[in-house]
Amino acid sequence: MIALLIGAGLALAFALAGTPFFIRFLVKQGYGQIIREDGPTSHQIKRGTPTMGGTVFVGAVVAAYFLTHLIVWLLNPEWTGPTASGLLMIYLMVGMGLVGFLDDFLKISKQHNTGLNPKGKLIGQAVVGISFAVMALGFPDDAGRTPASTFISFARDIPALNLAFAGAGLGVVLFVIWSNLIITAATNGVNLTDGLDGLATGASILVFAAYTLIGIWQSSQACGSHKLPSQTVCYEVRDPRDLALVACIMFAALIGFLWWNTSPAKIFMGDTGSLAIGGAMAGFAILSRTEILLAIIGGLFVVISLSVIIQVGFFKLSKGKRVFLMAPLQHHFELKGWREVTVVVRFWILAGLMVAVGLGAFYAEWIVRL
Repeated sequence: MIALLIGAGLALAFALAGTPFFIRFLVKQGYGQIIREDGPTSHQIKRGTPTMGGTVFVGAVVAAYFLTHLIVWLLNPEWTGPTASGLLMIYLMVGMGLVGFLDDFLKISKQHNTGLNPKGKLIGQAVVGISFAVMALGFPDDAGRTPASTFISFARDIPALNLAFAGAGLGVVLFVIWSNLIITAATNGVNLTDGLDGLATGASILVFAAYTLIGIWQSSQACGSHKLPSQTVCYEVRDPRDLALVACIMFAALIGFLWWNTSPAKIFMGDTGSLAIGGAMAGFAILSRTEILLAIIGGLFVVISLSVIIQVGFFKLSKGKRVFLMAPLQHHFELKGWREVTVVVRFWILAGLMVAVGLGAFYAEWIVRL
């Protein structure tokens, strides 16, 4: 628990204090957001607001993670240090953040609302996602547990869903494809949600708070513990305590960033932040064996992504008709007359409710197994 407190404190301080310095640097360089012309007209006032703010909280997370392990090791030399799962989480978050950073940089350097072309962005995400998935099946611990499993999971691995594969899981190839579907869905979901001041940041804070609790619970109920009421309820997760630490650090870093990102935003996270956050969410789902559960915990991102799919699909099938005034969904309510802050707060409430339902489902699954 002391590691969580140290990590959260460091991440909060780094993000809260580091963001204004980064804002001044971006303003000096003239690196401002390019606003889409077909968006709500009220957003045009945001043109020129510094972007690429994800750089700050990604840096805060990395610094806080390694400093926390160093500090705790100095206090307790028996501390084991960074784990394979924790390092893989950092790799996926930073890797996706770098793809987003390149996209953001091309946008501001060309002063146009297009960065990497779709093919280039897809290749960058695929390189990071595939390498993450392959490495996640390595690095077994003393009990033979690897960071990820080839079984599809909900609150833990579900062997029944893998009967079609002779009970041996998806296999390496299908697991890599499955993992990258999760990563792509999560990164796109956060990216689409990042359209209003503080919306994606606040919703992501709630998701990472949930994964902090899940990691703590899985650590206390890890297989091999003699304190469990039944071995049928234990969790075969490689490094739940370190995953809880990363989630707690993400949670705190985003709180520090939200101070500056809330309406009226002084800085936007950009694709640097949205891809890093989406990658981290997917990483937690894969490494904590809660892949399907992520669709509930991150339900707001799912709903917003579906609004875009529905809008585009209906537009093509009906030859020009629309379901929503504008997609993603948050812009629909803006055009209906809701103030931006009203949309953000109400969507935060929805995100919190979905997180609560997800945590309830996670705990209920454990109760049923008792």
